[in-house]
Amino acid sequence: MQLEVSGQNLEITDALRNYVREKVDRVERHLDDATGAHVVLSVEKIRNIAEITVTVEGETLHAEAEDKDMYAAIDAMADKIDRQARRHQGKAKDHHQREARNAKEQPPEATD
Repeated sequence: MQLEVSGQNLEITDALRNYVREKVDRVERHLDDATGAHVVLSVEKIRNIAEITVTVEGETLHAEAEDKDMYAAIDAMADKIDRQARRHQGKAKDHHQREARNAKEQPPEATD
């Protein structure tokens, strides 16, 4: 997955870029079909805001978090997008297998 990190009113250091990469790798485990991610880190007075947009085949996942500390904002953003990724992965699985398993467990209806 291609990762873009940009900053608004903030210079992106190597430490921030590596920290974001580490957190986004966690999300990448859940999404096999993710094509790219764009992270925007911004500072407005005392608010540190972290936003991420992940492009998944056929869908876009977005999360935003803010905190007084940039690293805490990145952690919260990563937790939010991780939950969305797991939910997306669950929806993308083939549910026909579950229906077939349920059909096997129920006895066939008797016809007279």
